[in-house]
Amino acid sequence: MNYMKQLISACAALLAGLTFASAALAEVPGPLVDPAWLAANKDKVLILDVRKDTKSFTAEGHIPGAILIPWGEVRTTKTEDGVELVGMLPGKEAFNALMQKYGVNNDSSIVIVSRGQNAPQVAFATRLYWQLKYYGHDDMALLNGGLAAWQAAKMPLSQDVAMAPPKGNFTASAERRELLATTADVEKAVKEHSAGLFDARDYGQYLGLFYKKKILTEGGHIPGGKFAGVDSFLAHSGPKTFDPISELQAAMKGIGAEGPSVAFCNTGHMASGTWFVMHELAGNENAALYDGSMHAWTQTGHHAVAYAAE
Repeated sequence: MNYMKQLISACAALLAGLTFASAALAEVPGPLVDPAWLAANKDKVLILDVRKDTKSFTAEGHIPGAILIPWGEVRTTKTEDGVELVGMLPGKEAFNALMQKYGVNNDSSIVIVSRGQNAPQVAFATRLYWQLKYYGHDDMALLNGGLAAWQAAKMPLSQDVAMAPPKGNFTASAERRELLATTADVEKAVKEHSAGLFDARDYGQYLGLFYKKKILTEGGHIPGGKFAGVDSFLAHSGPKTFDPISELQAAMKGIGAEGPSVAFCNTGHMASGTWFVMHELAGNENAALYDGSMHAWTQTGHHAVAYAAE
């Protein structure tokens, strides 16, 4: 009897492994895919569902076969120049371990899914995308509009509990430092105007009307920074899909984000959304993300400009 149970368990594990292992057979067509494409290819890609409310994965439902990645595990705490900073890019080995834990292989074709109900949720997905891109992975896309778009398209949902996938073999193949701006880089941009600085937060935070006192020492924005709130580039109602690429390209030209550009926010979360628009959708290869953003800027003694749009 015990032998039969062991055999059944082994077969189930093998089938699960085959299901996850099949997710490396369809190269994604670009940085965004829609629900129809994902529905036709979902057994050929690795679907990574990144969200903060992990209970909603089962309670609200998810795309069948998706792997849950808790938002709290995506970033880490680092000490830089004697200052402890939260929400930072993990080191190479730590990121390798994280991706392996969630079944990512070097040849995985990845579709990253957010809940898609608001801009912060979309930016959970763009931040993971940026980190994968930084460490050399290119075969990936976001589901445009996330789970909200999937539901709006009347696609099926699963309420299965999150399962641990077979360990992946992901190993960072690069460190694309051109995608990352440090505090020193931003200091140079402020002094020498060597890059445009773009604030991805809402307008109230940009103006310094309020700020998150737990992580910032003062409100406002980096001197010379322009407003480029990520929510501005998303649909105003319904699933938070990105605006048409031609309109985004025109918008980037309008705010002067065609050349060297740095996106920032409070901790590099929302900024990943603006970076995604600049780099992946509008095609600006000189766009970078300030990882520590206003958190690092103010915690290291730099001042912000408040109550004035420059």
